[in-house]
Amino acid sequence: MRFGAFQFRANGSLAENLCSIERGIEIAAERGVRFLLTQECALTGYPPVELKSVSEIDFEQVNQALETFQGLSAKHNMVIAIGTILMEGGNRRDSVVVISPDPGQRHIYSKRALWGWDLDNFVAGNSSGILTVDSVRIGIRICFEIRFPECFRELFKANVDVALVSLCDVADAENRGRYEIIQAHMITRAVENAFYLMSANSISKVQTAPTCLVTPDGEVADVAPATEEYLLWFEYEKEEPNFGRKGRIVVSRKLMGI
Repeated sequence: MRFGAFQFRANGSLAENLCSIERGIEIAAERGVRFLLTQECALTGYPPVELKSVSEIDFEQVNQALETFQGLSAKHNMVIAIGTILMEGGNRRDSVVVISPDPGQRHIYSKRALWGWDLDNFVAGNSSGILTVDSVRIGIRICFEIRFPECFRELFKANVDVALVSLCDVADAENRGRYEIIQAHMITRAVENAFYLMSANSISKVQTAPTCLVTPDGEVADVAPATEEYLLWFEYEKEEPNFGRKGRIVVSRKLMGI
């Protein structure tokens, strides 16, 4: 199963972001991607970094854009994970909407680890972010959640094969220390849970976290150029764990009582 992560320069214009994501979908289709991940708030822009205020969002336009992606999902037989802001029951949520060719299979994961700007703008979600596509178990997480092993231990317990992290982690100036810490979090989350981890981050400013792929043994197998619109992809195949990975799985399950 081929996974892709598309990064681009998002802003506060939903129409411009929609065009960028459509372009990414077409590129992914040319590469045979089956599951495409986009960055945090890719459709709307992330407040206040890319979007001045959530009050600017026209949620009817958000819903219309999601229907556009529904058509592209069916056209390309592609599952598309769209980062966006949703309005649900009067609550704004920082969400990833997973759109499948079958409209009845739509899945929504909303960010649960909220702090700072997120607390000012959003209400936490309560879904698991776990789904199965083509027999592959997938877990969705959003940005700040990479800091918390608990968020990813949930995925380990659910036998997830691939964790996908949607990010908007950028700054006005380079911060190599922060970049290396967040990349280290990604490596640790992948190793301790023995699964692949793929991220998609915005390039609206200087990236302080990578769009990358980490293997279950901690190798950073691929990293997207930090300043370019780019599709990173990899072919996932189920495999027997090697000796060290099997040990991490067995001992983790004993320690967690599962």
